[in-house]
Parts: sequence; C-alpha cells; structure tokens
Amino acid sequence: MTAATMAAMVVAVVAAAMAAERPARGRDDDERLRRVFEAVLAKTLSGTGPLTCTGLDEDTENALWAVWEAYPHASAELVQAARRAFAGQLDGSNAARWHADLARAIAGRRAHG
Repeated sequence: MTAATMAAMVVAVVAAAMAAERPARGRDDDERLRRVFEAVLAKTLSGTGPLTCTGLDEDTENALWAVWEAYPHASAELVQAARRAFAGQLDGSNAARWHADLARAIAGRRAHG
C-alpha cells in the first residue's frame, strides 16, 4: 500500500469518525459564534489582542492575531482574511483541512516507520 493510499484511507476514517461524533450545530450556535467573532474583531481593531477561549477556532484566532499585529494599520485585506477564516469555521472547511493534515502526518510517520 502506498503512502498516498494510506493517507487517503486515514483521512476517510477520521472524517467519518468526526462526523459521527460531532453534534449537529444549529442556527443559534452559528449566530452566537457570529456575535462573538464580530465582538472580538472589533476589540482587535481597537488594539486589544484577540480574546481566547471564545469558541473561535485556531485558523480564525490566527487571522485575528494578524489583524492585531498590524494595529493601528490593519488593512482591509487582513480583515477580509479574518472573515474568510471565520467563514471556514462555520462551514467546517477549517476543521476538515486540519483533520486531513493530521491524517497525512500520521500516514507519513507510518510510511517511515
């Protein structure tokens, strides 16, 4: 079995397990996350570092840190990048990418071991 085949199998197994374990998120949860994101973004644009432990994922937090690091000259592009990262949290693409990266890393270690 090639490393690529093994990585694909691991990705499929991890994705299936995550889908089975993940509780369904409702509209109220998304609205709460939107309010949190907008509040954290506003604080970040005012010079306060992004809050952590807010329910925002790592990709979104990293994008918010990039906005803060540019303070007081955060560009519209950085703000849009934060909004795109947050959209990825809501649609699940950030988590899917993280799990795929993890599966590839595991498969790579197994291929070397």
